[in-house]
Amino acid sequence: MTCRIIVADDHEIVRRGLVSLLPADCQVIAECGTGREAVVKTRELRPDIVIMDINMPELNGLEATRQIVGLAPATEILILTVHDSEQMVREVLDAGARGYILKSDAGRDLVLAIEAIRDHKTFLTGRVSEMVVSGYLRGRPGTPPAISHKGNRLTPREREIVQLLAEGKSSKEVAYELGISVKTAETHRSRIMAKLEFRSVSELVRYAVRNRIIEA
Repeated sequence: MTCRIIVADDHEIVRRGLVSLLPADCQVIAECGTGREAVVKTRELRPDIVIMDINMPELNGLEATRQIVGLAPATEILILTVHDSEQMVREVLDAGARGYILKSDAGRDLVLAIEAIRDHKTFLTGRVSEMVVSGYLRGRPGTPPAISHKGNRLTPREREIVQLLAEGKSSKEVAYELGISVKTAETHRSRIMAKLEFRSVSELVRYAVRNRIIEA
């Protein structure tokens, strides 16, 4: 049976490379350059798998994953990224992605990952598996829980707006992107700044870069 795939990465050359690595029984039904486009195309086309980068404009891969899991639970998501931090792996898996591989391992692991994920099995690239196991061992009973970051209090909509603001968009542009009124966008902005205890957009930008919501 043909596996229908959407490839989401903001670099065309990367998308072309990924497409060339896919097995013959996989059909790429759409390519997307932003996380928001990936969500829209998933809603329209209902693919079997979405191959998703994390750092993308308008809506990053983490937020796009959360939205796709909510609107198309039958669609599996494979994160393909350059980031190999334990925190990022945890966030991606918590968001509902089925697989996580590094771009440097794509030539070796992409086909294996596709085969596993289409059977609804989890696939983690070697180094990522080691990090997950190490993190689990450190988090065994008796280990103090990690301190929750204040940014965890943001809602999914607020995290979307953080990315748009950090990318330099005005309240009017945010309103247009999200299909809301300018007044609502400004209300969200004020609430976000209060929650994060920020006084300037520059602080918001630094927060977005530090938490990989946008790239530096």
